[in-house]
Amino acid sequence: MDKKFMEAAFKKAEDNVALGGGPFGAAIVKNGQVVALGNNRVTLTNDPTAHAEVTAIREACKALNTFDLSGCEIYTSCEPCPMCLAAIYWARIEKIYYGNTKTDAKNIGFDDSFIYDEIEKNPAHRAIPAVRFMPDEAIKAFKLWEKKEDKTRY
Repeated sequence: MDKKFMEAAFKKAEDNVALGGGPFGAAIVKNGQVVALGNNRVTLTNDPTAHAEVTAIREACKALNTFDLSGCEIYTSCEPCPMCLAAIYWARIEKIYYGNTKTDAKNIGFDDSFIYDEIEKNPAHRAIPAVRFMPDEAIKAFKLWEKKEDKTRY
């Protein structure tokens, strides 16, 4: 844990509010060095996936020229939402340090509790129903992947 990295995430969050963005910032650190910073750019770029953690992951992957952020830690101004948490896991980041909690975020209008609830439901019974369609055709790409010998696993 290093206070300066968390402060960098907080500064990105605070500066972003002044720019008209959401109050979230993140820093990705490897070997004691900041690799990338990110801020919430949802409304600034009309991209609902542009959360601070995701933008920081994108920048870190560019900087390190890899999709695998093993050996990295993330400092984020708020406990990651479900999407960001999944992205952190997919990126193989090894530790998360956060400031505000998901309840703190909920208290200012950033409520992700419905997403946590939706994840637990049967896909057909979610607020946005998911219907399985053409599974016999869909499986073909998976079978090709499974047989491919020179694939890059991720």
